[in-house]
Amino acid sequence: MEKLQLVIINSPTATGKTQLAVNLALEFGGEIISADSMQVYRYLDIGTAKPTMEERRGIKHHLIDIVNPDEEFNAALFAESARKVISELLEKGTPVFVVGGTGLYIRTLLKGIIDTPDVDENIRNYYRKLRDTYGKKYLYELLQQRDNAAAAQINPNDSVRAIRALEVLEQTGESITAKQKRHSFADTPYKTYKIGLQIERKELKQKIESRTDKMIADGLLGEVKKVLTMGYKEYLKPLQSLGYKQVIGFLRNKYDWQCCVDLIKHDTWQYARRQMTWFAADKEINWFSPDSFSEISNNVKKFCKGID
Repeated sequence: MEKLQLVIINSPTATGKTQLAVNLALEFGGEIISADSMQVYRYLDIGTAKPTMEERRGIKHHLIDIVNPDEEFNAALFAESARKVISELLEKGTPVFVVGGTGLYIRTLLKGIIDTPDVDENIRNYYRKLRDTYGKKYLYELLQQRDNAAAAQINPNDSVRAIRALEVLEQTGESITAKQKRHSFADTPYKTYKIGLQIERKELKQKIESRTDKMIADGLLGEVKKVLTMGYKEYLKPLQSLGYKQVIGFLRNKYDWQCCVDLIKHDTWQYARRQMTWFAADKEINWFSPDSFSEISNNVKKFCKGID
């Protein structure tokens, strides 16, 4: 059975993925599937860097604005939704461009869910108690000591994933990263061409800072206030994500506004570094400079066997 063709654009935040995807979709008559774990949420536009209608330039974007902030969404649900869209588009002969920085979503789409043990509630409750007693930082440092490779792929504030990594290690004696590496050899129904955009670290850091300033100017503070006024609780996963968590901290008088802005820039840079670590491990990614559109386009054309 011939595998279905997908072009995947996965790079760290602020590298220009969206613009590249739109340009390619315009050239090849394709549509875009967003693989961003935060852009799925309605009402969260500025802080998630959701492409505006103007930036989309008439190109259909799928899996943006599909759930409310208090609804569950995860990698498995993304993969299920994305596969359905992919099948519909390819059946019509429409090229598909999957774009996003959430590496777990893309891996789950291509390879399925990793085989991990069922939750042992005693172990989970033990680590939850550690977190509640000593804090997320303590839990993350514990993970660094026991499984530094897993810690490098997890946000220090993401205690859910940190606990899961510790659980898997304790239950199986094997690092979750080892399971992920083995899982990377699993078969996939797709033939893929992966594109990564590579920027010097200093330049990327400057882009992150500039984009943060633009988010502030575009009204991030007002967006957060509006979502909270709508009744969505600040402990919800999307409101604990980059930008939103820091602004909520400001609104709760934890620090002043300048400190809030500096925190967003700092934490976004740390997130970008974790993304770089994740994507660097994927040897299938073809890396390009963001201004190499002609070269990228030619390679996509070869991959698609002349589809235009």
